[in-house]
Amino acid sequence: MHHWLIKSEPDVFGIDHLAAVKREPWSGVRNYQARNYMWKDMKAGDLALFYHSNAKPPGVTGIARVVGEPYPDPTQFDEKSEYHDPKSTPENPRWWLRDFEFVKKFDEMLTLEALKADSLLSEMLVCQRGTRLSITPVEAVHYKRVCKLAGA
Repeated sequence: MHHWLIKSEPDVFGIDHLAAVKREPWSGVRNYQARNYMWKDMKAGDLALFYHSNAKPPGVTGIARVVGEPYPDPTQFDEKSEYHDPKSTPENPRWWLRDFEFVKKFDEMLTLEALKADSLLSEMLVCQRGTRLSITPVEAVHYKRVCKLAGA
């Protein structure tokens, strides 16, 4: 099993949104590395830390699970979508996604500041300067530590 960190802005789609809908396609990713993580590296059953980005404060708010197999992101074909990609076709899609299901919301957010202050967690990619990917791998030891600190 792999572990991941998935970022979303809470006013666009936060942990409470995922809790309400139970399962959601992780659409709109337009970075090739993040796409490749979903398309080629994630497996059904993998767990992900749900991170609120562009928030005050940012941090990990809960856990989601990868569901099913990857499939083409339908927003790439929708001309009305902000994620439309005119170079992508149904026969040759560029962008892939995975569905995620709600697992748990933490009682309290584990803030980015708290992650950086922890000697073990400060090694996580999300804590590194210049790392802006919306999806990053998480070492098992980091995943377990986040869950322990969050009381999960």
